[in-house]
Amino acid sequence: MAIVRDRLAPEHYEPVRLPPELSAFSGMPDTLGPGSAAKVGVLELTFALRGERTELVERYQKAPLAIMRPLYIDTALPGMACVYTMATGGGIAQADRNRLDFRCGAGTQVLLTTQAATKIYRMEQDYATQLVHLTAASGCYVEYLPDPLIPFAGSRFHQGTVLTVDENATVVFGETVMAGRIARGERHAYTSLTGDLEIRRPDGRLVAVDTMRLLPEQPGGVTGPGVFAGHGHVASLYVVSGRCPAADIADTLHDALTGHEVLHGASVLPDDCGAWTRILAREQPRAANAVRAAWDAVRRLLIGHPAPDLRKP
Repeated sequence: MAIVRDRLAPEHYEPVRLPPELSAFSGMPDTLGPGSAAKVGVLELTFALRGERTELVERYQKAPLAIMRPLYIDTALPGMACVYTMATGGGIAQADRNRLDFRCGAGTQVLLTTQAATKIYRMEQDYATQLVHLTAASGCYVEYLPDPLIPFAGSRFHQGTVLTVDENATVVFGETVMAGRIARGERHAYTSLTGDLEIRRPDGRLVAVDTMRLLPEQPGGVTGPGVFAGHGHVASLYVVSGRCPAADIADTLHDALTGHEVLHGASVLPDDCGAWTRILAREQPRAANAVRAAWDAVRRLLIGHPAPDLRKP
């Protein structure tokens, strides 16, 4: 595993490919600019199996990113490490550049989540980015279920996520995006919200790609069919696993969401490496309940245990 000598070098925290829809806003703000001490957040966590328990064996954190110590809250899986990530600044502001690396060793069991939703503040100059790299080695079971992204009016944000999953590992990754601060009337008032998800094998082979380009002011907008379709929340759950046939995972996701007051669809991933579902909901409780139902169902299918209660403030 390569050692990063300079975590504050731009090539470490800047996206390799930035969508032109966002790069058009590149500029030096009147406030602190990209690369300033307070504008680069770095979080690196490495997990290893110690006996029957997963331990956090390496940690590097630089504000505004931080974590609570690992907790062991799942009574059905007492050896699973649960980690809450936090942003000490309360949200993401213009010119922020975050990078998170999660390395899960062979046989580990890890549950990653956030302390709260990620707020993306108004931006008058430049933009903000966040990179997430999650690596799952052979035999491990990893869940990464952050709370929703909430883009404020005028925000510009890109998130790049790379899941590197061994063929004998399982990763459950969830993502929820809100249309904005809906209670304040900020429905799709952000400027640009983009995302790229890549699923890869350890040898670098690309298995699947999912892209998001939300540009409310562009022709077609984001409220019509094929995008939000009038809903206020969109959520996705990706299950990369060879523990059972991909079709069974897709059927489990579909069945778990049937009866919920949401629109949804489920399908297998390329190469039958797993399955995924996308959910549209009009209200946040419906979106959260649907995601939890899908997560709980695939958990029971893959490891025979229900989803734990993630208590948050």
